[in-house]
Amino acid sequence: MTSQVTSRHSTFAVAVYSLLHPVPLGFFVAGWIFDIIYIYSTEVLWTQGASWLIAIGLVIAIIPRLINLVQVWVGAAYPQGSAVKVHFWSYLVAIVLEIFNAFIHSRDAFAVVPTGVILSTLAVILMLFANLQLAVRERTA
Repeated sequence: MTSQVTSRHSTFAVAVYSLLHPVPLGFFVAGWIFDIIYIYSTEVLWTQGASWLIAIGLVIAIIPRLINLVQVWVGAAYPQGSAVKVHFWSYLVAIVLEIFNAFIHSRDAFAVVPTGVILSTLAVILMLFANLQLAVRERTA
């Protein structure tokens, strides 16, 4: 979010958002890497690790998404297609994909492949796209 937008929001909410926002991406990227390793090793430990990483990432993703929901949709008037709204929707879709991915990862060992890996890949790409487009569009604005 831009510094102009964050100045209108609660300092505590911005601090909590800034602290927790990048954490789920790290957990989801680690889960994606564990899924890829599992394909080549077929060691069950990797898919169980990916399951835990995805679950922890989802739990941590709740608070920053709720803060972001209020910041983007309540009070502020962002134009349709703005970088902040695209970022919000991309992250929301990625989190929904990870929720489905968590259910896929609850299956037995190799039943996770390939659906779990595809969902992990799509979620990570969406989150990286969201961060990249926000950074580029804020820099050029």
